[in-house]
Amino acid sequence: MSQTLAGGCQCGAVRYHFTERPGGAHICHCRMCQKAFGAFYAPLVGGPRSTFAITRGTLAVFNSSDLTERGFCAQCGTPLTFRYRDSQGISVSIGSLDDPSAFPPIDQHGVESRLPWANGLGHLPDRRTTEAEDADNAAAIKASNHQHPDHDHDTASWPQPH
Repeated sequence: MSQTLAGGCQCGAVRYHFTERPGGAHICHCRMCQKAFGAFYAPLVGGPRSTFAITRGTLAVFNSSDLTERGFCAQCGTPLTFRYRDSQGISVSIGSLDDPSAFPPIDQHGVESRLPWANGLGHLPDRRTTEAEDADNAAAIKASNHQHPDHDHDTASWPQPH
């Protein structure tokens, strides 16, 4: 299985893969996606449900409307999937893929709800992660990291014994 076709939640309790490369990468600005992701928009990419499988754990589901459902990890809360209940397609959150860089968005949906300043986000000043500003705290986070790693081959079980 190619790294770009697999993904999962932050804690590793839920893992999934596609047997065919997903397509139609986009970001959705609708208010429902904003709430579901706790973010300014939802980055999604999808494919036929027949090419998608959960390889570890169980997807928790919230019906965000009578027509849609959103899958997430019940352990850590990571938003993982979106689908119309009567559709044969399923989308995953691009950030939950092991290689999210392989799926650049090609368009934007729900733009009537786009936050007025969202288009300017790429022009904000860049800042590095915690390591650059707080080395001691960064080292403590790294030493106690419970996040599942991104990689080509899934772990047989998770969490790994310490």
